[in-house]
Amino acid sequence: QVHLVESGGGLVQAGGSLRLSCAATGSISRIIAINWYRQAPGKQRELVASMTGGGTPDYSDSVKGRFSLSRDNAKSTMYLQMNSLKPEDTAVYYCAADLGTLGDSWGQGTQVTVSS
Repeated sequence: QVHLVESGGGLVQAGGSLRLSCAATGSISRIIAINWYRQAPGKQRELVASMTGGGTPDYSDSVKGRFSLSRDNAKSTMYLQMNSLKPEDTAVYYCAADLGTLGDSWGQGTQVTVSS
């Protein structure tokens, strides 16, 4: 069992920055990758960033060059640094742990609102 808790969302003006956190507890060794998704009202869920256990990050074209992933293994926490935010980045952001055959474990989500 892996439990994820996101934090760090909020309201920011366009061009601003936020850093989201995803803290993991439980059977962390089972985590193959951490994926960050977002879902805006009326839109499909979008995968925006991911990082495998080896530390290789990957980003969607919509956020590449603006968002970056990092992690603190000692705190079992991954961070999504979001810079140059745009109103279209407004969404609920989720982190999810890929547990392979055990499926995924999801956090509760954190709201990010970017005002123009």
